[in-house]
Amino acid sequence: MAISKKNQLVGLDIGSHSIKLVEIEHSKKGRNLQNFGLIRLPSDAISEGSIKDEEAVSNAIKRLFRNLGVRNKNVAVSLSGYSVFSKKITLEVMDETGVEAAIQEEAEKYIPFDINDVNVDFAVLPPETGHEKVTEGKDAEKPVRETMDLMLVAAKTSVIDEYVQLFQTAGINPCVLDVDIFALQNALELTLDDPTEGHMIVHVGARELGINAVYGGVSMFSRDSSYGGAQITEAIMSEMDVDFEEAERIKLGGRPSPLEGEEEKTVRELTTSIVSAWVREVKQAHDFVSATYPDEAVEKILVGGGACRTPGFQKYMEMEIGLPVVEINPFRSLKVNQKVFDPDYIKYMAVQVGVAVGLGLRSIQDK
Repeated sequence: MAISKKNQLVGLDIGSHSIKLVEIEHSKKGRNLQNFGLIRLPSDAISEGSIKDEEAVSNAIKRLFRNLGVRNKNVAVSLSGYSVFSKKITLEVMDETGVEAAIQEEAEKYIPFDINDVNVDFAVLPPETGHEKVTEGKDAEKPVRETMDLMLVAAKTSVIDEYVQLFQTAGINPCVLDVDIFALQNALELTLDDPTEGHMIVHVGARELGINAVYGGVSMFSRDSSYGGAQITEAIMSEMDVDFEEAERIKLGGRPSPLEGEEEKTVRELTTSIVSAWVREVKQAHDFVSATYPDEAVEKILVGGGACRTPGFQKYMEMEIGLPVVEINPFRSLKVNQKVFDPDYIKYMAVQVGVAVGLGLRSIQDK
């Protein structure tokens, strides 16, 4: 659906390694990619979703907006990591007022934080996927009660406050606060031939591996783990006694001369060991989903994130889990002017921008 210009938001994905910006022009004729770019962050500016260097991050945001010439300061942003919790829960069918009254009590049963330390929100899932008649007693034909599913989300208030302060310093206006896995899910649904088909989204960033199993357009299971490309960088720093920048060049093959001999063997073994841990994490999640939801099969794995192209990762995951692994391309749902954006660059960056695209699809009137 078209979104009026005054309600359009800039998608701003603040990761631990970089900040990505996506601006989408929404019209009746479709969605056009209007602006896209990223800026690197110092390696210790953000850790486990918490802002450690507000000045560095706010300055990076300002530079990114200035360099891209983005005038709209209304943004959609998202959170991830251990400070965020989400879970699908079931309640008896009631109106929104009733849900709001019941949700606080229900939230305390599931949220692994002190309820006084979090902000809680929820979304009622569509009736076709969420409502189920539950029968009791001898008369199985007569429904005793009707239930509905909700997606419960909670985020630590302290982390939200950090980000609000950051946005004030950076001079931008946060209008929507989302969760990474759901922003990515929303972006990918527009690119799938059959969005109701069961799939697992695996997103590997610098310091976080996010997993989201989706069936019928609804998240069945999600998990964030402290795995990511930075593990390889840090292992290279330790084993080869080099600084962060040199370790990144080695990892990405950016050295003037290629590695040889023992150095090449060391990097290959480090990478293989770390990638194996990533795959084990994904396989455990897949096995859990298969056992818990036997009638809702995962048909394929959609993979993204800056570290998803680490040598061996996709091939090994496909072999271990036995499902096709497909790289995400959230740009597929947008019209991209090839006179403005280099097609090769867009293709290369596609796996990294899913969250930012999902955020850019939001609007001010969204919940």
